[in-house]
Amino acid sequence: MEAVTLLQSAFDTMLGFALLWLAWRTLASPDLFRSIVLFIAFGLLMALAWVRLDAPDIALAEAAIGAGLTGALLLAALARLESKNEIKKLHKKDDESEVHDQVC
Repeated sequence: MEAVTLLQSAFDTMLGFALLWLAWRTLASPDLFRSIVLFIAFGLLMALAWVRLDAPDIALAEAAIGAGLTGALLLAALARLESKNEIKKLHKKDDESEVHDQVC
């Protein structure tokens, strides 16, 4: 009986440290895509933490909203941001080539 309690405590401690590490890596990552993926993983681990706290309803909401919906919205926003940056780069190249043509 004590071994099971000790094993559960060790799992809860590892889960807590994993959540802290993921939160830190999510905020400290310079790459936006990596940050979003880590945020989704954080949401899934947070759902597991809610299950461990005997709150399955909150765990389901965390997994669906926190990891699923928010993660999908962040990925969509990143895709739009990258496409806008590509368009700006193309316009900048066109402007530079026009200036070069006018000078020559």
